[in-house]
Formats: sequence, C-alpha cells, structure tokens
Amino acid sequence: MIPAYVPNSAAAVFGGGTPMDFGKNFGDGRRIFGSGKTWRGFFGGVLSGIIFGILLIFIGDYFGFAIHTYLSVVLLAFGALLGDLVKSFFKRRLNKESGEEWLIADQYDLVAGSLLLVLIFDYEWTITNITWLVFIWILIITPLLHRGANIIGYIIGVKKVPW
Repeated sequence: MIPAYVPNSAAAVFGGGTPMDFGKNFGDGRRIFGSGKTWRGFFGGVLSGIIFGILLIFIGDYFGFAIHTYLSVVLLAFGALLGDLVKSFFKRRLNKESGEEWLIADQYDLVAGSLLLVLIFDYEWTITNITWLVFIWILIITPLLHRGANIIGYIIGVKKVPW
C-alpha cells in the first residue's frame, strides 16, 4: 500500500497553485472540491507514489520478492488521490469545510480509491496480493499512519490541521 499511502502526504507538500475545480461551484452553490485540491498537489502526490512504488519494485527484484508491478503502482497512486477527490466532492455536498475532520472517510478514502482502481484494472494482481489478512491489516494500520502523517505535516507546516 505504500504507493497509495505516499500520495496524500506528498500532495500536501507539493500543493498550492490552481485548484482542480478552478474555483467553480457545483449546482448546489458549493465548491466542487475546494481550494485544498490543486493540480500541483495531485500530480506531485501521484508522481511521488509512483516513484516510491518503482523503488519497491527494484528492492523486491533485488531481494527476490517482487510484489508490485508498474501497473499496480500507477493504479494505487492514482486511485489514492482519486478517492480523496471523490471524498472531497461529497464532503462539500455535506457542507463540510476544507480541513474539517470527517471521521472514517478521511482515513479510508485513499484505501477505497486505490483498491477499487486495482480491482477494476489489475484484478489478477489484486486477488493475488490483497488477501483477507492483508486487507484486515490495511484497515488497522491506515488510520494510524494517516493520523501520524497528518500530525507530522501539521508540525512542519504543510497542513493546517493535525487530522
């Protein structure tokens, strides 16, 4: 899941610039995604996830336990931030502000997006590598990693809130 975990944090580091919704509102009068979702953050995050994933491929090849493929890495990285975008869309519909905590959705949006994308476009890899035990571990470790990364981001000043 590292290619899916890295993009969220990296997007905060690389973020800023033009919002992905170009400041436009949806039909309900609320922003589509909000100011916190930018093109620079999205592509910086995805690229960071892909770079980390490729490093995992090289390390796995070196030690003889390759898990990822180039396709799985790209799908996990893109899926994580697509899941985040979908969550942000619905968060705006519920009249929640950017940065406002939304328990469960904030922690698992990247998991849902990344696993859905690999399930659809790389089914064989998914059923081979995401066993029930692995899935349970993902559900356990994700909120812990999410909170830890957000606290670090808050301390170093790339996030406005520690969640």
